[in-house]
Amino acid sequence: MENTVVCNCKKVTYNDIVVALHASKTFDDVLGSFESVQKITNCSTGCGGCYQKVLDIISKEMMG
Repeated sequence: MENTVVCNCKKVTYNDIVVALHASKTFDDVLGSFESVQKITNCSTGCGGCYQKVLDIISKEMMG
């Protein structure tokens, strides 16, 4: 699961998102965290098709 590509446009993996999330300063707000992850990884800046997948990963990680 860690090496699964989530964002095909930018070749961002599940693990890339988790690492970026933990480097994020906002870990209490899903949308704020999404913006931080997006800035770090550039995920969901191409076609946007992975937007919900990225949000789901962030939500899952934040809930433990």
